[in-house]
Amino acid sequence: MNIGGLISMIILLDAMGGDNAPDANIKGAVDAINQIQAKVVLIGKEEVIKARIKELYGKSDINDISPRLSIKNATETIEMEDIPTHAIKQKKDSSMVVGFNMLKAGEGDVFISAGNSGALLTGATLLVGRIKGIDRPALAGILPAYKSRLLLMDCGSNTNCKPINLLQFAQMASIYLKNTFNMKSPAVGLLNIGTEETKGNELTKESYKLLKENAERLNINFVGNVEGRDAFSGKIDVIVTDGFTGNVFLKSVEGLGKFVKKSLTESLTHNLLAKIAALPSLPAIKRFSKTVDYKEYGGALFLGVKKPVVKAHGSSDEKLFEFTIKQAEKFVENKAVEKMIEAFENKEEVKNDNA
Repeated sequence: MNIGGLISMIILLDAMGGDNAPDANIKGAVDAINQIQAKVVLIGKEEVIKARIKELYGKSDINDISPRLSIKNATETIEMEDIPTHAIKQKKDSSMVVGFNMLKAGEGDVFISAGNSGALLTGATLLVGRIKGIDRPALAGILPAYKSRLLLMDCGSNTNCKPINLLQFAQMASIYLKNTFNMKSPAVGLLNIGTEETKGNELTKESYKLLKENAERLNINFVGNVEGRDAFSGKIDVIVTDGFTGNVFLKSVEGLGKFVKKSLTESLTHNLLAKIAALPSLPAIKRFSKTVDYKEYGGALFLGVKKPVVKAHGSSDEKLFEFTIKQAEKFVENKAVEKMIEAFENKEEVKNDNA
């Protein structure tokens, strides 16, 4: 537990979750361990994890790689096709449920999984519990922006939202950025089809009204409606929206990033002349590729539950697991969850007929 500093921090990692498990999970943990001070516990089928460590590193004992790495046996795995609520209730010895129970019992400070998203969100809510005063916890993902970063919330956990949910997303995102990235007053925008106050559907119009009325009281730097094309300008720190719109936005951005990188690579390697001409630009190209690579920004945080939970991308490779583990350490160190509990515990109830 996180009592005497980072060295006592314990990061719980679902070793069986994700498309590339367990190899990517194990490699990510091994790559991250010398860059962090926390301990990492790999949760999953012990015999499988040990066999993969033997194959990958030639070690019979994970402690031979690092004394801060360990294994917690869990005999079951929640699969991607499993029904979330059923899986959480029935597979009690799954790597995910074991991880949540360890987190709740104080045997770890943060839980990371790239497994079944629905099961992760269900387990976080049912087993770890919502922060008092928060109606719906939500996924907050970090995306690249011009000379900055952009926090998108909700990334896909709540497809149907009310205005009060978007207001709380804005408040949670602001608290997170202030405490984790030391931002004094993160600019919060409401994703919409236009910048005018009257634009959008009923949800966005009512959410705009609620944000405008409560921003000062809740210490939210609300800057109004933001169109998708302006989201990455570097002038906005947070975009709030419902989970359906947010997930479409997120997947579109990821797809566009892959398209740009692939097209750029093909153009620069089209023939020998193109390759020679591209040589002086390689350092700049590498910087650009790193900037637009979502793997550089770690997983999505599930804000609104009583303990830190991180959703890694389902297709995470070892690099993304490495960054997610480092991100998780920083999240715990800066006590963002504790600050959220404090902010929502004694808040005044927001009055709104459609909230």
